[in-house]
Amino acid sequence: MSSTGMDFLQRRTVRVLTTGQVFSGFALGSTLSIGSLLAASLSGSPAWAGAAATFSTLGAATSAIPLARLANARGRRVSLATGAGFAILGAGLVITAAAVHFFPLLLIALFSLGAGSAVGLQARFAAVDLSSSSSRSTGRDLSTVVWATTVGAVIGPNLFGPGQAIGHLLGLPDMTGPFLITIAAQLSATSVFWFGLRPDPLIVAKQINASAGGLKPKVSLSSAFATLRKYPTAAFAVGAIALSHMVMVAVMSMTPMHMHEMGYDLVVVGFTISLHIAGMYAFSPIFGWLSDRIGNVRTVLLGQVIYLAALCFAGFGQHDPTLVTIGLFLLGLGWSAATVAASALLTKTLPVEEKTNVQGLSDSGMNLAGAIGGGVAGTIVTLATFGGLNASAFIPVVLILVFASVTRIRAKRA
Repeated sequence: MSSTGMDFLQRRTVRVLTTGQVFSGFALGSTLSIGSLLAASLSGSPAWAGAAATFSTLGAATSAIPLARLANARGRRVSLATGAGFAILGAGLVITAAAVHFFPLLLIALFSLGAGSAVGLQARFAAVDLSSSSSRSTGRDLSTVVWATTVGAVIGPNLFGPGQAIGHLLGLPDMTGPFLITIAAQLSATSVFWFGLRPDPLIVAKQINASAGGLKPKVSLSSAFATLRKYPTAAFAVGAIALSHMVMVAVMSMTPMHMHEMGYDLVVVGFTISLHIAGMYAFSPIFGWLSDRIGNVRTVLLGQVIYLAALCFAGFGQHDPTLVTIGLFLLGLGWSAATVAASALLTKTLPVEEKTNVQGLSDSGMNLAGAIGGGVAGTIVTLATFGGLNASAFIPVVLILVFASVTRIRAKRA
């Protein structure tokens, strides 16, 4: 394929992924915000509020590697559409679980919904399947697809009220109406991915690599870990993505319950989560541009500095809804800077035959870290309040800073 044809296919791929991510974004707010309230309600204990984040991220972690392998075997089109299909199933099961008031079924539903998050993560890598290690637009293309989630993700939580009204009109259980919007949005995303990704960018990239005499792509966990040992910078990228996600999920997953206990209704909670998600996605092109200009590692470290500010605002201002909202917005910004830059760094560092394999491992590790963060968040809040949770979140941030220093020292020695 000529360079002109490659450029056209790359632009078309980014447009299709952007459109799909607009629809996918509508599911984010409902999964974690309403899911945490449903978990507390059906279980009878606020300590289980973090289960929404835990099980949805476990679902994303579990599906990340199989979806990556499916992408390697059948292409991104099949993989992304399949993941979105599981998210649709999960949304339907949430409504069923609330109707029969069966908490274990809700956990299964949230687990299935996690596949939608795995799709969003894989889509950002799909945007750079055709990029080379020397490409100066990797961060830009990747961040554009991340940014696309903004539209649905920011609007979605503000549809909690209308979703509730539709649910009541249809006789659905309380707090399940917004999941109808999730189902419609994921159906739209599935259609976009299935019909739009032709030709498939990953299949084209593999064909180009094979024609150039490249090695056959690797698909095992052992080879993924071996690759990370061989490329310490890639290992830093994977670690930064995972730990940054842990911080974000731990604090964000408990914020709806914290604000609910402060006496604020779903409209106020939805507005706060909307600002947080805007921080996560709306400014990602800026961080993509920064990662291309000042370097990926520096942008990751910038994200950690923003995290420190976020945790101070939300922690010290835990009884002030304005300060909590500012903290959540900054939390989203920190996540965006770290995730966009580290994902671009991972893509640039690895050879073509290693990318999909390690990307699946990275997404799985990212979501497992998020599941751990969401799992312990409820217990920490119960024992040490919301302020104590924010204080605890300093630990992963410090680990990333230490990891960056060690990686830099190893690189200089090498």
